[in-house]
Parts: sequence; structure tokens; C-alpha cells
Amino acid sequence: MRGMYIHIPFCHQICHYCDFNKVFFKNQPVDEYIESIGQELSIMASEGHSFNELETIFLGGGTPTSLSERQLDRLLEIIHEHVTIGTLREFSTEANPDELTRGKLSVLKNGGVSRLSIGVQSFDEQLLKRIGRTHGADTPQKVIHDARQVGFENISIDLIYGLPEQSIRQWEDTLDKALSLELPHYSGYSLIVEPKTVFYNLMNKGRLPLPGEDAEAEMFSMLIDRMNKAGRLQYEISNFALPGNESIHNLIYWDNDEYAGIGAGAHGYVKGRRYANFGPLRKYMESMEDGSRPVMEEHEVTDIEAMEEEMFLGLRKLGGVSNQSFKLKFGRSLTEVYNDVLVELSGQGLISESEGSIKLTRKGIFRGNEVFQRFLK
Repeated sequence: MRGMYIHIPFCHQICHYCDFNKVFFKNQPVDEYIESIGQELSIMASEGHSFNELETIFLGGGTPTSLSERQLDRLLEIIHEHVTIGTLREFSTEANPDELTRGKLSVLKNGGVSRLSIGVQSFDEQLLKRIGRTHGADTPQKVIHDARQVGFENISIDLIYGLPEQSIRQWEDTLDKALSLELPHYSGYSLIVEPKTVFYNLMNKGRLPLPGEDAEAEMFSMLIDRMNKAGRLQYEISNFALPGNESIHNLIYWDNDEYAGIGAGAHGYVKGRRYANFGPLRKYMESMEDGSRPVMEEHEVTDIEAMEEEMFLGLRKLGGVSNQSFKLKFGRSLTEVYNDVLVELSGQGLISESEGSIKLTRKGIFRGNEVFQRFLK
């Protein structure tokens, strides 16, 4: 495995669009959960899994920064007990702007965290309230200033477009303010209304006024053009970076390589098997009482499935899928396996071949899901 994802499912506020495994922080067994992370790592180690040569760790959620300074410090201490931190190329955490205090920044920095991924979403005060965010429009600037003072340089922010009643002008203003921060990395995602969210319930009641598809496409086009013009090159459909500042951990996913998933509801891919942990906290924690991993379901990935994953994950990267890498992994060339699909998509102007790789065209980037579906049997 190349990386490790650790899930922290606690939030002080549930955003209206979020469908990740999460719970309100209050009255939860937070300290016990942190200890259970160490228990799961110990069980994996006893089963012969090694964490000595990991390239990345990613703390996600939920909200890792919902933890107190003491709890964050304990979590990082547990990670250090089980993982050889010196081999890491990147140690990331997600963060909310209004929870990232100077004290927490110092704890994270001293604990070896090297990259911050901050959920900003918008710089418009009204939109932030509309989507259930608790930070103000000016909070990210202060937090990023503090982070730089503490010593963080590798900082990314997430933005969302296609929000309810969001105008092109509001999106343009958010991009202006985001780029003025001169960060090395940005992520921009279109809003997806998922089941079991506040937005989903509002949509079913006809009370979610979303921008139309044309407006959303214009926002996406503006994102790509503005980021590339600013030197933050699009290296994945939703991600932009100064050269050399791409997210190493996320590239592990898109390269279809293996990683451990630790924590309640976490997913992993280890030794050719994809697995999902129990999501409910008590179920996750109690399942380890007999010394077994808290795996709810596990699936051995077949060669056909692995090739499909290689395509729909790899094509998200602007560098595409390398024919040489594909052949090394599977013993067959791309054209041997997918010739008819490649010819069809190329004829539609959705993919192209260059430098030995199959890549999405600009047109294909806008119709990515349609392209990915063509590789699924």
C-alpha cells in the first residue's frame, strides 16, 4: 500500500450538501474513538500489514479539526506509534476555517502534518449561510495567514460551484478572492445533491433553486481557464496546482494503487481487496473487541474490475492512462482490451492519444461521466 486514509467522523455543524459518514460532535465517545484508531492499526500490523514505507497519510472526515488540541495531539501520537513518518512524502488533513486555531495549527505542524486542505467552498457570505457553513467570508484569509506563520506552505482550498441561487458573478468573485491568496493548490467541485442530505430533501420539495446546466458548465469553464491562466494547472478534472504541488495522496486513488482505510466507514484497497469498515461508531468500536478488524464488507477485485477501475479513475487525470503502465499491470495493451470503445470515444472527440497515453479532450472533461461509463461492462 502507498497511502493511508484515516476517517474522523465528527462535526460541530452538518453542511447541507454532505453525505459522508459523520455525526454531531456533542455527546460522542470522541476520546474512545481516537484510541480505537490505534487499535485498528495494531490489528492490521498483527495481520502482517506494514506501515513502514507509506508515502502519504490523509486525515479526512467529518472534520479532523473538530477535535480539541489535546485530542488532535493524541491522534497524532497514535499515528506516530504505528507509522514510520520519516518515509512520508505528504501528510494531509482536512480542516474547517473557523476551527483551525493557532493552537491546532501548531499541534498539527509539530505532529508532522505537512499539507492543509481547507474547506472554504465560497467567499460569499449569503451562500455560505445557505449551504450550512459556519465560517465567515473573511475567515479563510486570516486562517491561511496564521497557517503560513506557523510554517505551512502546502495549502489547498476546496470550492463548490452550482450552489443554490449562485450567479456567474458570485462564482467569479469567489475565484478572484481564492486566487488572490496565491495558494499552490485549489480544488473546485460542482454541487452534487446526494440522498440523505438537507439539499436532497429540499429538492424533493421543489425548494432548491439550482443554476441550470448551462450556467454550471460556464462556471466549470471559468474555473479551468482562470486556474490555468494563474499557473495552477488542471491535473485532474477538479484539481489544479502549481507544478510539483499536486496532491500525492489523491493521485494514489487516481493511479488505482493500494491504500489502507482506517476508521468508521473508511474504505481501503489492500492486497487486491477493496473493503469498507462499519460506519456506526459503536459498531466500529465494538467490532474490535475480539481482536478482529472492523470490516463490514470485503471484495476481491477481479482483473476485469481492476482494468475498469484503471480507466475510470485514471482518465480523471489530465495525463490520462499510460498504455505502458496498463500493460505492465495487466499484461495486455489498452487496444487489446478496449479497442472498440477507444475508437468510438475518439471519433466523438471525447478522448485523444498522445505521449503513449489515452486522455480526455476538453470536450471529454465536460462529459467525463459519460466517458467513464463506456469502460464499465
